[in-house]
Amino acid sequence: MWSKWFKPGWFAAGVWVLSFGAQAQSIVVASTTSTEQSGLFGHVLPMFKQASGIDVKVVALGTGQAIDMARRGDADVLFVHDKVAEEKFVAEGFAAKRQDVMYNDFVLIGPKGDPAQTQGKDIVAALKKLAQANAPFVSRGDKSGTHAAELRFWKMAGNESNMGGGYKACGCGMGPALNIAASSGAYVLADRGTWLNFKNRADLAVLVEGDQRLFNQYGVMLVSAAKHPQVKTAEGQKFVDWVTGPAGQSAIASYKIGGEPLFFPNAKP
Repeated sequence: MWSKWFKPGWFAAGVWVLSFGAQAQSIVVASTTSTEQSGLFGHVLPMFKQASGIDVKVVALGTGQAIDMARRGDADVLFVHDKVAEEKFVAEGFAAKRQDVMYNDFVLIGPKGDPAQTQGKDIVAALKKLAQANAPFVSRGDKSGTHAAELRFWKMAGNESNMGGGYKACGCGMGPALNIAASSGAYVLADRGTWLNFKNRADLAVLVEGDQRLFNQYGVMLVSAAKHPQVKTAEGQKFVDWVTGPAGQSAIASYKIGGEPLFFPNAKP
């Protein structure tokens, strides 16, 4: 059950850099836009810098693009939210293992009047109604973790090949997808953190939440130096150990807006 949620700060999508001097050790973390746009990195990375002396450059992309970046060896650490794709990344030898870090949830957003009558807790039933009504639906269509989750839900609904006449893929990030939905009165699946940061809501509201299938797990992996010798293994491992250890987990838990947590740490000891 999703009983408590949060209101994060907003950061522009793209690259967020924490830098305290040109001579400092540094790593590149390929991550999803939701961790960056929620303000989480702005909160926790100064603590990691203080503890380790290591600067972190975050490249924020859709999860699929972040995984591709890490697969090319252009990142030292991967921090994303598509467990199936992450496990494939490990199985292919691009990382020795993945570790759970934290979680939150996805929500279905749509017009407050809810013409397709989707409101409730059942995401599968809601998508069936959207397809039957040919309701306007904006898909990110960008291989992100959110897009992967959306496709899983459509498959569960038996509509993976027919999402209705109103279905449109924008091939864009979460913020632009929400903007399109707001301007056109469409439905859209979003991660809760980005939604709570979104200012251009127009007539949109959260319509479906609380379904356990909407659970949104994040994982972290050190990119394999066996695949890419240039990977900064020592520094990257320090980040992985910190974010999954007591200090990092406490830092994640302490990130709150208005007293509400944005993410719930769940790394296994």
